[in-house]
Amino acid sequence: MENGRLCALSRPEARDFCRQGGHMISSLSNPKVKQIVQWQTSAARRREEGGFLVEGFKMFEEAPLEAVREIYATAQALEKIGQSPVLREKLERICHEEVTGEVLRKMSDTQTPQGILCVVERPAYELGHLLEAPDPLFVVLEDLQDPGNLGTIIRTAEGAGVTGVLMSERTVDIYNPKTIRATMGSIYRVPFVHVEDLPGAVKRMQEKGITVYAAHLAGETYYDSFDFRKGTAFLIGNEGRGLSRELTDCADSLLKIPMEGKVESLNAAVSAALLIYEAHRQR
Repeated sequence: MENGRLCALSRPEARDFCRQGGHMISSLSNPKVKQIVQWQTSAARRREEGGFLVEGFKMFEEAPLEAVREIYATAQALEKIGQSPVLREKLERICHEEVTGEVLRKMSDTQTPQGILCVVERPAYELGHLLEAPDPLFVVLEDLQDPGNLGTIIRTAEGAGVTGVLMSERTVDIYNPKTIRATMGSIYRVPFVHVEDLPGAVKRMQEKGITVYAAHLAGETYYDSFDFRKGTAFLIGNEGRGLSRELTDCADSLLKIPMEGKVESLNAAVSAALLIYEAHRQR
């Protein structure tokens, strides 16, 4: 460890990162600090750099070692990591930079940051590969806009054993900091694909023998009356508008969720959870 830095000598890119500068980052005008702040607020900048940001000890612990590019941590966070054999061993294999508490707060998207922030490489998944899974289970999201909903669906998808999540290009950025937090680490493990042509992707699923269901107000049969033990995909629409007519028409069947009172629809994440856990129960 030298000047607040710890480098993994077996990783040339980490050594290059370490050589930049040579002291603890204490200035809010530091170029790296400015870059992180831009990544927190700009989906375009995150996409250009091919990375995303995670915060906190849990997200650091669960992040795939080979995917972590950079780590920024306060002295207090480094001391806490040093007390955990698991975290300490992981840190010893990745280059990090120490920052002041003020700088970390500037870089963070949370009100009370835990003192550690990581830059992580984006994973790459292919729909064709996911479609080869035996009796797959998919969630297809059309134009969801709430980052909390998306993150909750990703987390729930892991719990229910979903094969993958497909998203329209107008769906909220999955790397939005609020989405990342809501996944609680599932972002690392649930395969997801952004699809330019969602109806076209649904057709590919059907050609593979996957039955596609649309959660829709026009559905006449309750969701627990269907058989989801074979290849299955659920279509979930925008929070306000629901599914588009075009995507609805692609479904093999429309299903409905029982409603009481004056409620017409449920939160998108709740609807998705009910459907995929019914599939999980049946399987």
